[in-house]
Amino acid sequence: MRLISTIAGRLLAAPPRLDVAQPLVPDWRPDVPPDTPPVAAAVLIALIERPEGLSVLFTERATSLRAHSGQVAFPGGKIDRGDSGPAAAALREAAEEVGLEPSDAEVLGYLPLYFTGTNYLITPVVARVRPRAPFLANPDEVADLFEVPLSGLMDPARYGTHQVSRNGVEHRTWRIDHDRFLIWGITANLTRVFFEQALQGGLDADR
Repeated sequence: MRLISTIAGRLLAAPPRLDVAQPLVPDWRPDVPPDTPPVAAAVLIALIERPEGLSVLFTERATSLRAHSGQVAFPGGKIDRGDSGPAAAALREAAEEVGLEPSDAEVLGYLPLYFTGTNYLITPVVARVRPRAPFLANPDEVADLFEVPLSGLMDPARYGTHQVSRNGVEHRTWRIDHDRFLIWGITANLTRVFFEQALQGGLDADR
């Protein structure tokens, strides 16, 4: 599939390293800056092969979770000591959250590090997935899961803006609407980065 090859060619071939000479700039600045090192995390941008074409997997986080409950997210979480790297962490979390078999995934590459105002340093991992079984949401972590056609995410008109107020300060993020789901904040921002780096322009070849 030429589209997959094109996307892979636009990604980072290895997990990005933190440049200690460059200050970390979060996506929003909390009133009280964190006094601990950022928490390393990874998310999986899974390109799912379906008969009708490629789609991207998203989850709706369970309302019982303490952080970002009820919000749309990519599968992912903290990088554990036992993980061999961001890709292993992202695939492990996807297995735990939605039953994605790591052996069904082919890592294509990585996007730049993303630093959040909640002190997470995220490595986005992009993978091609050929699922041999249906995904199944783990109710302890995921309320629902859904896929968005990649063709839709390649359309710049799909990306709007979303306003959110934190302690009386207005912040703006990217926004993507899909059926009943609102994708905003970190996940929409990462999707936009993926669009700008890997999808925008030049993808008219055989898909």
